[in-house]
Amino acid sequence: MLSVGLTGGIGAGKSEVSRLLASYGAVLIDADRIAREVVEPGTPGLAAIVETFGPGVLGADGSLDRPKLGSIVFADPERLAALNAIVHPLVRARSQALEEAAAPDAVVVHDVPLLTENELARLYDLVIVVDASTKTQLERLVRVRGMADSEARARMAAQATREERRAIADLVIDNDGPLEALEPQVRTVWAELKKRAAGR
Repeated sequence: MLSVGLTGGIGAGKSEVSRLLASYGAVLIDADRIAREVVEPGTPGLAAIVETFGPGVLGADGSLDRPKLGSIVFADPERLAALNAIVHPLVRARSQALEEAAAPDAVVVHDVPLLTENELARLYDLVIVVDASTKTQLERLVRVRGMADSEARARMAAQATREERRAIADLVIDNDGPLEALEPQVRTVWAELKKRAAGR
């Protein structure tokens, strides 16, 4: 089995790369999706969040009100650290269980947005970084996601720099161009991953 960390800055196109890799046969473990699952109603994760932040972070239907929780934690590093201390171990445990369930010859791709920021590169056999220029990222966030220019810049500034991400990369996928230029690159990377998995 080959364990791969996949990351990239917001708007770089990481989600498209993970979708392509999954379509070729990779076992995809999406950290963001797991982070949502571990705090669904009835989970110990949600109970711990309510215990820490109070019932005001719940919506009328009993689910987590993400914008409300976000407004509390993103303005206060200590509160953010408290939230991460609840969610991160649950995400790690679930990710590990999914990886252990994969076939012995599988290529397991962990889609982790903040892999660089949280210094997680050591957890994987290799790290792939999806890279795009800050100009391209900004343009995609504004045009495709409909963000205000100021919000897009703030979100980008809160993440690791391109240089920091590239420094931990074993493989870099350049996604500055159009979508049709991405697919051949990802297919080449997939061939390399299969080769490495077979050699383990």
